[in-house]
Amino acid sequence: MKTEKVIDHIVSWLKGYADNVGIKGFVIGISGGIDSAVTSTLCARTGLNLLCLEMPIHQSQNQKTRAENHIDWLMKNFVKVKRQPVDLTSVFDSLIEALPTVENEEHRFMSLANTRARLRMTTLYYFAALNGYLVAGTGNKVEDFGVGFYTKYGDGGVDLSPIADLLKSEVYELAKALGINQEIVVAAPTDGLWGDDRTDEDQIGASYPELEWAMLMNDRGKSVEDFSGRDKQVFSIFKKLNSANQHKMLPIPICEIPELLK
Repeated sequence: MKTEKVIDHIVSWLKGYADNVGIKGFVIGISGGIDSAVTSTLCARTGLNLLCLEMPIHQSQNQKTRAENHIDWLMKNFVKVKRQPVDLTSVFDSLIEALPTVENEEHRFMSLANTRARLRMTTLYYFAALNGYLVAGTGNKVEDFGVGFYTKYGDGGVDLSPIADLLKSEVYELAKALGINQEIVVAAPTDGLWGDDRTDEDQIGASYPELEWAMLMNDRGKSVEDFSGRDKQVFSIFKKLNSANQHKMLPIPICEIPELLK
């Protein structure tokens, strides 16, 4: 990959899109992870305004520290970057108290994890509307179009997706070229929705390099029967998630009314 040219292309695309729609800048949630670090840096490079939101919800201290350090780095290097801390922990806790109890705790935990992402999306759009900004998404190609590893109308609720055509490995290449803090580069990827240290790999059952391989094999028309051992296990994980999460990747189904009935 021609990393520097890809960086220039994305920055130009971001600035061109914002100019075309008459928008003054971007708002983005900073999690302390690689995707938000790269995306926010690309947005900052446009020279437009960038508002970085910190939105902890029972977040681990190391995630908060990485996010804070990255925003500090952005503000030192780009004059139009601002920060906005919004602690959503009490909001989240109040919502939990207002909701009825359920028998299936596993389903409840998953629902509440997604609720965290949706609270953050709501907060991002609040500040976007206040400032006339666009919400920049941080999803990469494997997450957005491979396994659907994001929350519908949560971190999937954005105005534009600067890195959604880049594999996770390519995002790391950009991070190196952009000078992203090493503590972010070496941190295990996590969605930060559980209030603990579980990683994306813990949840998915496969690493991003494995998922990239499976995505490539799927594009080549391979089936589960073509593999054995760990390859078969990884490809099965990919196929299962890819199928289950099509509702995220495809447009909302519309019930079209036949002309005869109109």
